[in-house]
Amino acid sequence: MATAIPMPAPDRDRVASLQKYAILDTEPEQAFDDLTLLASFVCKTPIALISLVAEDRQWFKSKVGMDASQTPRDIAFCSVAIQQTDVMVVPDTLQDERFRNNPLVVSGPRIRFYAGAPLINDEGYALGTLCVVDRTPREFGADQKEALQALGRLVLAQLEFRLNLQLLKEALTDRTQAEHDRERELLKVQQTLTRVLGLRIVPNGV
Repeated sequence: MATAIPMPAPDRDRVASLQKYAILDTEPEQAFDDLTLLASFVCKTPIALISLVAEDRQWFKSKVGMDASQTPRDIAFCSVAIQQTDVMVVPDTLQDERFRNNPLVVSGPRIRFYAGAPLINDEGYALGTLCVVDRTPREFGADQKEALQALGRLVLAQLEFRLNLQLLKEALTDRTQAEHDRERELLKVQQTLTRVLGLRIVPNGV
């Protein structure tokens, strides 16, 4: 069995930050699918993806024009895109030495154009990208780049909203459980006093 290559410390921290969102391998959600569809429409590409880059794979929370749900990280364009703060644009993959021999270029889906906006959270970690892909080379206008960045910010806002909602649910569950625990303790105290003293403790207001 091959030994996994250790991740550098900054990437371990980035992956740990991604895992806090508890979103990997979750079901599709309309809020994310709407943003992916908009990215495909605005950028006029047949493929658009919300890609989250984990330790050894990129997983697609939302996708348009792509059947695969994930790809290995070592061939993922988005794994390169998360290393920068600006939108990464590759007008023609066959003219880019980083990607010309990539399996995603030389075989299906035969990527020839890529643009990816990194999803950078408040901790400064790029969780993944909102990216658009085409099977033919093309230019990417400044207006499309700005639109992709704006939609990327909305994707990140939705990730944060989803996380905060989950934390709120957990806090309410913990609070309810704590209240039940206090009620059980009070009942035990009442029962103990009743046995020992022969008294019935009547709660205030009853």
